[in-house]
Amino acid sequence: MTLRLGEPPVVVNVGVGVHGVSNRRDVFLLPDLWQLHLYGYTARLTVGGTTQAIRPGHVSLIPPGERVSYLYNGRSEHLYAHLRLPDRGPERTVPLMQDAGAETPLLGSLLRQAVAVAPATPVMAAAEVWAALWRVAHLAEAAGPHAAVGAAIAHIESNLAEPLSVPAIARAAGISHNHLTRLFRAEIGDTVVGYIRRRRLEQALHLLRESTLPIPAVAAAVGIADLQAFNKACRRELGASPRAIRSRRTEAAHGGGPPPREETGPDEGSAKP
Repeated sequence: MTLRLGEPPVVVNVGVGVHGVSNRRDVFLLPDLWQLHLYGYTARLTVGGTTQAIRPGHVSLIPPGERVSYLYNGRSEHLYAHLRLPDRGPERTVPLMQDAGAETPLLGSLLRQAVAVAPATPVMAAAEVWAALWRVAHLAEAAGPHAAVGAAIAHIESNLAEPLSVPAIARAAGISHNHLTRLFRAEIGDTVVGYIRRRRLEQALHLLRESTLPIPAVAAAVGIADLQAFNKACRRELGASPRAIRSRRTEAAHGGGPPPREETGPDEGSAKP
C-alpha cells in the first residue's frame, strides 16, 4: 500500500486497546481512517482476505475502508492510533504488517506519549504519531535484504553517543558476531566499525555546523568523549579541526570574512563554540 507523510496526520483517536477478554474475535471497518497498531501479543489478523500472523513487536498500518478481522488467543493489549493522512509529499510503499524489531521500544514510547498528551494537547499527539509513522515507513528500508542488518543499524543509530562494540550490536540484532560482520560487508559495503565511525563524524559535522553546542559537548554527543581523539578524527575524516569547522559556519552566517586559521594543537578542550 502507499501513503504520503508530507504533513502531520489528523489524529482522531489514540489509546491502548484491550481485546480478547470476553470475545475472541473482532470484526470491524473504519471507512475514513487509517489504523496504526503496535502489538504486544500473539494473534491473527485478516485484512482483505489475507491473514497475517501477529507477534509481540509487530506493527500494522491498515488503510481506510478495509474490513478487519482479529482472532485473539486471550487478553490482548496494543497501542493504536486512528488517523487521517495528508495527500502531500512523495508516495511511500509500506507493508501492512512489519516486525518493528529494535524499533519497538521507540515506537511504543512515541505512541504512549501521544496517548498521554492527546486530551490536553492534540497537536503534540499528532507530532508523536507522525514521528511513529515515519519510523514505520522506514522499517522495510532500514531492514534491507536482511532484517538483522536493519536491526543492527537501528541499534547503532539509537546509541551513537554510547560505547558500541560489534559483539553487543550482534546480540541486539539476534545473530553472531561473525555473521553480522559478513552480512554488513555484503550489504552495506563497509565494516561495522567503519559504519559507526562514518555516522559519528556525519553527526559531528551536523552539530558543529548547525548548533551552538560547545565542542566538548558535540564530541560527547557522538560517542567520542576524548577531545584529542575527536580532534584527530575530525581532521582525518572531515579535513579540518572542530574549531575550524565551527568557524567556517560562523563566517558563512556573517557573509564571509578571512578564512579561519587551522589549529595546530591536538586538543580542542578549550575551544569556544
